[in-house]
Amino acid sequence: MDLPATGHESVLLDEVLSWVAPRPGGTVVDCTVGRGGHSLAIAQRMEPSGLLIGLDVDQRNLEYAQPRLAEARTRVRLFYANFANIADVLKEAQVDAVDGILADLGLSTNQFLDPQYGMSFAQDMPLDMRLDLHIRQTAADLVNHLREQDLADVLYNLAQERYSRRIARKITEARRISPITTTGRLAEIVRSAIGRRSGAPEKIDPATRTFLALRMCVNQEIQKLQAFLATAPKLLKPGGRLAVISFQSTEDRLVKQAFRSTAESGLFDVLTRKPISPTEAEIARNPRSRSAKLRVLLRRPEGQ
Repeated sequence: MDLPATGHESVLLDEVLSWVAPRPGGTVVDCTVGRGGHSLAIAQRMEPSGLLIGLDVDQRNLEYAQPRLAEARTRVRLFYANFANIADVLKEAQVDAVDGILADLGLSTNQFLDPQYGMSFAQDMPLDMRLDLHIRQTAADLVNHLREQDLADVLYNLAQERYSRRIARKITEARRISPITTTGRLAEIVRSAIGRRSGAPEKIDPATRTFLALRMCVNQEIQKLQAFLATAPKLLKPGGRLAVISFQSTEDRLVKQAFRSTAESGLFDVLTRKPISPTEAEIARNPRSRSAKLRVLLRRPEGQ
């Protein structure tokens, strides 16, 4: 896959612009700025008098996005923060409510490929997985110090890894010999635990689910998402929209359930009865987009 100059191609960009519907003079929060692709497109739709508020826990990506977003001829304010703290950010920005909120729960392509993140087994790199460097515990800490049962629970609960116990046992055996400190070694341990299976070749590497679960655990992704989903709808103006892009079933299920629960208040409507998926053309251009799912929640206009 050819990478764009920015190191990442924003998924469902046209769909985000259509469903979030940014307009001149509006205020929109991009809770996961990343490399700035969604943010820039949204900001350009709000020219010349709108306000884009951007958040990200990855200070490295935020610093990359800042000069890129300077291209927009509207106000842009960026904050180094997790989207779970969106209410605190808006308070600091002296904004009471907004017209739109976007959260893209996927990683930027550069985060997978850059060795400083320690995310990928495509090449051997230090086993880290932290998006926010203020987090102390790395993936290496987890695999070397969690009890076998706790490690198995992480793999099963966060990534539905059906071989979780077998993998956890293999990891604990391997770390007795020497600490597991690289992505390459961990991937080989996981593959050896699962072994070669009969039938058609697997579409994904056997280590994929283990790496997903560890990344989610390190960055407390489920806890942060739950806090965000409980808070974000309250920050919408009447007629405002909350859009969330997820990439795996655990997250999508949480978004679906949270939106339905919020809509029961009578103040909100779920606009997407089924999640919006990428077109075949987008998947062909950007294969990493294939699992993306967009769901949108509307705060009803006053009087409805």
